[in-house]
Amino acid sequence: MAGLIKNLRVTKTGPGSRSLEEAQQRATDFFREACRALPSIMERYNLYEVITLSDLRSKIASEFRKHHHNTNPKVIDMLVFKGREELQYCIDHSKQRHHLLTQYIVGREGLTGDVLKLGEAFKGESDFLKNFYRGNN
Repeated sequence: MAGLIKNLRVTKTGPGSRSLEEAQQRATDFFREACRALPSIMERYNLYEVITLSDLRSKIASEFRKHHHNTNPKVIDMLVFKGREELQYCIDHSKQRHHLLTQYIVGREGLTGDVLKLGEAFKGESDFLKNFYRGNN
């Protein structure tokens, strides 16, 4: 796992993709890298109490599907670069836990939309809270 994190230390720009197929392959490779980094990110930010690994993978996949319609290799390369930058911020712990919760777990619309959506991500209480509540009765 440390090797993966070490390999992601430098965000590479490199030459742009020459074709749509090459850009799509770079996006697929980045998606795989992001999915491999998710377990360490979930542990680092203590996200297991709010979301499962498979649900977080699905959220990341939906972000990729949102931009699937792009056919310009330069746009795809730019999105991959920004995604790598975002992943690097998460790995370097440059973001705080609430940033990840609002961006990827609750969703951007959860804060401005229905207030109940905000509570849906926090349905499950941790064992600590259950014991705490039980001890105060």
